[in-house]
Amino acid sequence: MLLVNTSGGPGWLAGLLAASITAPHLLGPFVARRLDTAEDGRTVIAWSAVIHALTLAGAVLLFPFTPALVPAVLLIASGLVGPMLTGGISSRLPRIAGPELAQQRRAQGWDVATYGIGGTVGPSVVAAISAWASPTVAALTLAAGALMAAAFIRLLPYQPREFAATDVPRPARTLALMLRSARLRRTLYLTVVVALSVAVLPITAVNSASMLNVDAASAALLTAAYGLGSLTGSFGVMVRPLRGSADRLMTRLAALIVVALAAVMLAPSFPIAAITYVVAGTLNSYFFAATLAARSEYSPRSARAQVFVWVGALKITAGSAGTALAGALVGIDPVLPLVAGAVVTAAAVLVSAAERRIDPGVGEAAQS
Repeated sequence: MLLVNTSGGPGWLAGLLAASITAPHLLGPFVARRLDTAEDGRTVIAWSAVIHALTLAGAVLLFPFTPALVPAVLLIASGLVGPMLTGGISSRLPRIAGPELAQQRRAQGWDVATYGIGGTVGPSVVAAISAWASPTVAALTLAAGALMAAAFIRLLPYQPREFAATDVPRPARTLALMLRSARLRRTLYLTVVVALSVAVLPITAVNSASMLNVDAASAALLTAAYGLGSLTGSFGVMVRPLRGSADRLMTRLAALIVVALAAVMLAPSFPIAAITYVVAGTLNSYFFAATLAARSEYSPRSARAQVFVWVGALKITAGSAGTALAGALVGIDPVLPLVAGAVVTAAAVLVSAAERRIDPGVGEAAQS
């Protein structure tokens, strides 16, 4: 988006190219099956990193010289392999960490921390390099980082294939399996709803200046407060891993996120608002760790990678929908996106609690 804006391109083109790299994540589950069937999953993930790097670099370099369709197609290809670099890597944690639940939960804490650091450091690096050189150099730096990641992925422990290709369900069957499984179903809809809800926070932060009697730049600091909370939560989970049933933890943490959204709405001053944003970011990191634990512990081993990618892909899609919803509602009233997020999350929490009483999912485990 910086590249388009600094070159004088229209806003709609910046949005189109941004969507070109994010929207294809929804198709990730249809390529993720390869992770469960490959002889060496590291090779699949490493090649995904290479493809991501080359297509991103190609799109950036060709943008000034070709019609917009060319970089858009390259960005679509880049986004298509994106889920391999998120859910694909996360799906390998259980066997890397070992069989002990405490070890796996600690590894998931580290995993959450990488998302928090990446989400904070990445934009900062882009902003710094863009100011020092140009957005083109910033994007090429990110592409170079992805190439380096491909080499590091090969250093992960080798995990031999456990199942024949005929025993690994196809994407549609995996989704059906997730919907039939009580625990995975709750994991799916709670993840989607919470992602949609917290995605409204950055938009609300920027537009809350008049309510908090501060200027727009100060209001934008609330987004940084949310990022700080995310990092704090990430390190908190890493130092003290979550304990107890991941299923129950997701419901309880989602309920606490509803409380945090309400606190953001009711914050009477800027300092208190900043604290509520920090708390919301912290709780979201803990919730994310709980969803990683649920995906790991309740997924059938023959489709674990696909489950990780399905949930991750729908989470990204929900986050984009939440941003769009916030953009549509914030012009009416800056509080409306928060109200909408709190209401839908509260409804999901109630459904989850009621459903667990009826169908607790006892007996569903990763070994199934």
